[in-house]
Amino acid sequence: MTGAPPAVVLDIDGTLVDTNYQHAIAWHRALRDHGYVVQLWQIHRHIGMGGDQLVAALAGEDAERKDGDAIRAAEGEAYGGLIGEVQAMHGATELLEELREDGAKAILASSAKAEEVEHYVDLLSASGLVEGWTTAADVERTKPYPDLVHAALGKVGCEGPAVMIGDSTWDVKAADAAGVPTLAVLTGGFSQAELREAGAADVVESISELRKDRAVLRRFSASRRTSSSG
Repeated sequence: MTGAPPAVVLDIDGTLVDTNYQHAIAWHRALRDHGYVVQLWQIHRHIGMGGDQLVAALAGEDAERKDGDAIRAAEGEAYGGLIGEVQAMHGATELLEELREDGAKAILASSAKAEEVEHYVDLLSASGLVEGWTTAADVERTKPYPDLVHAALGKVGCEGPAVMIGDSTWDVKAADAAGVPTLAVLTGGFSQAELREAGAADVVESISELRKDRAVLRRFSASRRTSSSG
């Protein structure tokens, strides 16, 4: 193993596949159709947060109680009309190939619906390159809670060093709560300052840039920090 730690947890949306803006549009349409006017820039600030958390964060607890499930269903339908536009990030499949060559156990961490994750796995040609993946069915609470990161590591049976690769502040906070350092990428539209303030160990521009220095993953995964499931 040269440049990778034993376990690499990879976020999918915004990190390996270019979906954040499609999701923002889908949430905008779903909220609007239920009478909640939220500007797109505000929605984007919350992309990466799980859908179980996002409605209340954007529209309030009353909206969650009254319309949360309906809004999530509408977002899924709206996003279904946009998912065909989604493309893999440059170098994403190649990174997965290189991690496998390095002997790392790569696991995809997503709270998306199973059919969406399967679409991304096909798009990335990832099924033979990773140890597995998570979906919304694997956890009760999504990002920024650490449950998804714990679930991903549980699937690879990892108790040793690990690192998270993600694009949003919510990825960083979830990984930090799980005791895992995050190497963040800018492809989700969050700034370097935002990602560092959230706790990212380092920030690179993109997956393509990360591939030029894969040893950075090992430098930030020397040890798993003690964590709570907070």
